[in-house]
Amino acid sequence: MTTRRPISTRFNAASTADEVLVDVDLSGVRAVVTGASSGIGSETARALTAAGAEVTLAVRNTAAGDAVAAAIGKSTGGIRPRVVRLDLADRTSVTRFVDAWSGPLHLLINNAGVVTGGLERTIEGWELQFATNHLGHFALATGLHDALALGAPDHGGARIVAVSSTAHMRSGIDFDDLHFERRDYDPQIAYAQSKTANSLFAVEATRLWASEGIVANAVNPGGVATGLQRNFTTRQRESLDAVEAAGVFTYKTVEQGAATSVVAAVAPEFAHSGGHYLDDAQEAYTVPNDADLARHPHGVKEWALDPATAKRLWAVSTDLLRTADRAAWGVQGHPSV
Repeated sequence: MTTRRPISTRFNAASTADEVLVDVDLSGVRAVVTGASSGIGSETARALTAAGAEVTLAVRNTAAGDAVAAAIGKSTGGIRPRVVRLDLADRTSVTRFVDAWSGPLHLLINNAGVVTGGLERTIEGWELQFATNHLGHFALATGLHDALALGAPDHGGARIVAVSSTAHMRSGIDFDDLHFERRDYDPQIAYAQSKTANSLFAVEATRLWASEGIVANAVNPGGVATGLQRNFTTRQRESLDAVEAAGVFTYKTVEQGAATSVVAAVAPEFAHSGGHYLDDAQEAYTVPNDADLARHPHGVKEWALDPATAKRLWAVSTDLLRTADRAAWGVQGHPSV
C-alpha cells in the first residue's frame, strides 16, 4: 500500500459540480464527455459548458443527446455543446469518432457505462460490460492520444477522467477468462472487473503519457440513481439495497455525483498528478485486496492501482483491439465478408 498522504482538496461528498467550478474559466478548453445523454454525464457536460468549455457530447442515442444539448444551451444562455454519435461497443463507431476529431483536445471524460442483467456479447465475442466500459474507452483514449498531446501545452496539460465505481472492490482482472468463456457468468462480477479496468487504465496511461503533459485519474462518483440501473435484475437491486442499508453509501444528487469527475478534470491538485482513484472529491486511501467493502466504502483496492497489472492490461487490451481490427479488415486491408 502507498505510504504517502493521499491528495486532498477543499471539496467533499456534498460538493456539486458547479461549486467545484466557481471562479474557474474554461474558455478555450475542448472537452469530450462520453455517455452525456443523461445522468452524471449530462451534468458534467452542463457544468463544463457553463464554465466556458467547448464540449462534445459523445453519445449512442443522438436524439437524447440533442435534447441534453438544447437544455444546456438554454441554461447557459446559448452556449450549446456539439453532439456526435459514439457507441463504445462498436469498433467502427469508435474509429469514426476518432477519425472525425480535428485539432487539440484538453479533457476526455470517459463517463459512459453499461450494466447488464445477463451475459451479452459484442460482435467480436467480448463480454459486453468489459467491452463497453473498458475496451471502448481504451480505444477512444488511445485513438485521441495525439489530440490530447496537441492540447496539453495550451492549458498546462491535458487530462483524462475514467469513471470507475466502488464496485471495483468485488473483483480484480481475471486474465485467464476476461470474457466469461469458462466461468459461470455473474453480471456483478463482470461489472466490477470492468470498473477495476477503468482504474488500471488511469495508472498506465499516466505512466506512458505524463511526459507529454497527459495525466489520467479514475473517479468513483458515489451512489447516484441514474439510467445505469435500468437493466438491474432483482438480485442486483437487492444487492444494492443491502449495501445501502449497511451504510456502504448514501445516495447523492446528480450534481454531487458529477463533482468528483469535475475535480479530476479541473482541480489544480491533479493538474500534473495521475494514476489515482478519487472518491468524494479526494484521492482515496488504498486498502488490501481482501478488505471488506462495508468497512472501507471510500477506499480503493490494491488490485485497481497495481502498476504491473495495469501494464499487463494495457498490453492485453491493445492485442484484443489489433486482433479485432485484423479480423474486420482482413490481411489485404479490405473489409471481410
